[in-house]
Amino acid sequence: MSPVPGRRLAVVLPLAATLAFTGAAGGAIGAAAVAARAWAAQAVTPQGAPVSVADLAERLEPTVVNVQVTKRQRGVVAFEPEAPGGFPFGPFAPGRPDGRPARGVGSGFVISPDGYILTNNHVVEGAEEVKVTFATGDEYQARVIGRDPKTDVALLKIEPKAPLQAAPLGDSDAIRVGDPVVAIGNPFGLEGTVTTGIISAKGRRIGAGPYDDFLQTDAAINPGNSGGPLFNLEGEVVGINTAIVARGQGVGFAIPINLAKALIPQLKAEGRVTRGWLGVTIQPVTPALAKSLKLEGTKGALVADVARGGPAARAGLEPGDVIVGLDGTPVEDASRLPHLVAAVKPGTTAKVEVVRDGARRTLDVTVGAMPGEETAEAGAGDQPEGGRVGLALAPVPAPLARRLDVEAGRGALVAGVAPGSPAEKAGLRPGDVILDVNRRPVSGPDEAAEAIRKAPATEPLLVRVAREGGATLFAAIEPRA
Repeated sequence: MSPVPGRRLAVVLPLAATLAFTGAAGGAIGAAAVAARAWAAQAVTPQGAPVSVADLAERLEPTVVNVQVTKRQRGVVAFEPEAPGGFPFGPFAPGRPDGRPARGVGSGFVISPDGYILTNNHVVEGAEEVKVTFATGDEYQARVIGRDPKTDVALLKIEPKAPLQAAPLGDSDAIRVGDPVVAIGNPFGLEGTVTTGIISAKGRRIGAGPYDDFLQTDAAINPGNSGGPLFNLEGEVVGINTAIVARGQGVGFAIPINLAKALIPQLKAEGRVTRGWLGVTIQPVTPALAKSLKLEGTKGALVADVARGGPAARAGLEPGDVIVGLDGTPVEDASRLPHLVAAVKPGTTAKVEVVRDGARRTLDVTVGAMPGEETAEAGAGDQPEGGRVGLALAPVPAPLARRLDVEAGRGALVAGVAPGSPAEKAGLRPGDVILDVNRRPVSGPDEAAEAIRKAPATEPLLVRVAREGGATLFAAIEPRA
């Protein structure tokens, strides 16, 4: 059974385990976490069986908020009723064809005393107004500081009247299958609902995105829990409640908090997340492939293709290589590699360990920025991007320049094209070389990226490209709607 997109739930991630409930700056986990452990110790029998989480829930409730969102719909959006009272299936009430607002409800949690709150991206995406309400009834207007659709995480900010109690972040790697957990949220708008359960499984891939690595839990979570925290018995957030299985019972999924921790500084500083990119297509290593590739086992990620002119190609990776390590971290299987690469800052040189023809070797790869990730600017060693048109750009390799009869130093290689982007719709492909932007020659990826950034955002962008096979052509890249 696969989760239904309409039943995705929003989640919140605490900024750091160093935040104290009192709002005092500094310190390690602080008095809050110490107190949380004391509550947990009082809440179990000598045999370790849960007795009551009442004290824990009472103390954590001030960290959880109700997120109310107003969106203006362009058309009718229908949802399946979940209850006789007309509660909608999903966080939003039906849209209206006349453009009147649709309202939705999700959850979130405070991650810093000065008012930063985490929730799911799908709760606030496209919102015209966001309000958060605390258990005390205090209500605040919230600003969306940053969003990351690929992990469904969003960061909000309010201006509190006084320092807030923040939820401490735990270690989702340390939690085990069978460990008890507590979910607090607002299912169907019912504020302050507390449910309990266990971690049913780890490392679940449910098709939600390229970075699937969910915790599965049987703690009851429903539409409206979106963005709410999943706590361990020490009162630390270990997951962000995100999805449920349609028509299933006791099958919910939460983003591991460790996966989300690294995103918060970027969301806070830049409003978005920039991920590393190798420029390879990978697949799992099957027993039959392992035998033919002279591998000792099936660990690693098999390189099926290498993007021309991309970081991996420039470093010498080839189809048939098996990536078994990145910067000293083993690549256990193909699904692990995207997570490791994404965490590498673009422009950083990473050591990629591969097996080729039965022999191990290490290659130095200058990691690029993932195509389609809109970055503010390209620094030294980064892959400059035409973010608003969906291009990743790189220097033109000398062999390609010779084949295309392109003058040395001229042009910019299209290293990647974001799916569904204006560039893809205009027919641009990885491997094209951009010669001119708006009829002005460009010399290198930085100059091309700058020309794209400076072009009027409301007018088509005219580019001239050279393509393998001897063709030189113009393409008009229409602006995003």
